Amino acid sequence: METLMAPWRYTYLNSAKSDGKSCIFCDFPTDGSDDRKHFIVFRGTHCFVILNAYPYSSGHLMVIPYRHTTDLSSFTPEESLEFHDLIARAIESLKGAFHPDGFNVGINIGAAAGAGIDTHIHCHVVPRWNGDSNFMGAIGDVKVVPISLEETWERCRSCWR
Repeated sequence: METLMAPWRYTYLNSAKSDGKSCIFCDFPTDGSDDRKHFIVFRGTHCFVILNAYPYSSGHLMVIPYRHTTDLSSFTPEESLEFHDLIARAIESLKGAFHPDGFNVGINIGAAAGAGIDTHIHCHVVPRWNGDSNFMGAIGDVKVVPISLEETWERCRSCWR
């Protein structure tokens, strides 16, 4: 099997680890940028919703607490309530924007569990479609995402309730 290299993903994932203090999930919502720059779909009081820059499928969202933590059990009751509410709202937004057949929703806690950014807990909300595996994955070990992040952001924002 051939290997498709994506060195920009390595740079992106390690940007939070470069100085041991920086965290993209802490920096993105506070750097003063327009939400479109970092693809922030929604800002709550305790958490925010953002597009994954390296999506598993079109519409791949992440729900992230503002507070830097790796421990789900450290959430305050208010953080926990909003975190779970935003997961449900993300699903509803994606239903309106993309009409998927199902969803994968999950949290990878720690690098051993598959977390690309293991220093700040976050939940993935991934829309899925019947038959969404195609020949590219089987033959070329490549995923095809047919829509740009910009258009995905627009669709998700317009369907957010």
